[in-house]
Amino acid sequence: MAGNVIALKIQEDLKTAVKAQDKTRVSTLRMVLNALKNAELEEREELSDEKELAVVASYARRIRESIEEFTKAGRADLVAKENADLAVVLSYLPEQMSDEDIRREAARVIADIGAATPRDMGRVMGEMMKRFKGKVDGAAVNRVVSELLGKA
Repeated sequence: MAGNVIALKIQEDLKTAVKAQDKTRVSTLRMVLNALKNAELEEREELSDEKELAVVASYARRIRESIEEFTKAGRADLVAKENADLAVVLSYLPEQMSDEDIRREAARVIADIGAATPRDMGRVMGEMMKRFKGKVDGAAVNRVVSELLGKA
């Protein structure tokens, strides 16, 4: 994991967080580094910057799912902790697109590929995720594309 940009940045930030005794940041960064190391072991080679980004985005998605579950269970204490973790993880991802931006780009993709019905959702989702890799949350894209194709 020595040559990877994101992993190196996280390792440096982890050192700083340890010195600052920032427990939330330390535990979150350690978890992200473990996720990166596990992905590297699975790949049996050093991760590309793109794959590193995908691992961090996947980790952020898992945190969002946890937030959703804890919210349903009424566990405000755990929701707050997960939100703090998510803020740390998101700082390593490109700026995320707003729902308004997602809606505008999804409408453009729908027009570009000629999608008209909910059956075209897979094609639209695939193109959106390819064009905006790391900049969008798949669940947000799914929600917006469903709305747009449902109206079509």
